[in-house]
Amino acid sequence: MWFFRKSARENRQEAPVPDGVKNHPAWARLVDQINWYDDKSQFNQRWYKHLKVLQVVLAVAIPVASHADPELAKWLTSSAGALIAVLEGIQHMNQHAALWVTYRSTAERLKHEKYLFLSVAGPYKSLSEADRLVALAERVEEHVSTEHASWINDPQRAASKKPESH
Repeated sequence: MWFFRKSARENRQEAPVPDGVKNHPAWARLVDQINWYDDKSQFNQRWYKHLKVLQVVLAVAIPVASHADPELAKWLTSSAGALIAVLEGIQHMNQHAALWVTYRSTAERLKHEKYLFLSVAGPYKSLSEADRLVALAERVEEHVSTEHASWINDPQRAASKKPESH
């Protein structure tokens, strides 16, 4: 049954990690960040979809409720409309859709980095294991700090926008 399925992370078969790498802080940081961004992406995706489904259900209920007794219909339809507005406000305030995509993108970039490292490809080609680990640490922190900087700058950019005068 669908509710007994393992999560994608539990089903995934991982590439072998060399013993010298498993206990290195750069590797631990990479794994920790992949898991964090993956979890946060899933969390925001769930909230976004739940809020949107609830909004759709309420929107569909409005014309149906309008057929009830007029006094009851007035309360049902106005309450459903108000709830739709509240749910949209919550979504807008928490930015679940944007965070879902941003966190998923960062998780995928980190996974890409992981497989380049394990394959000794791309920027890791021709490097000793010690140099590869230094490069990994630098590149992971670059990905994380880039995402963090955009997270900090987006609200500041939105707050600094001034309405245009007409």
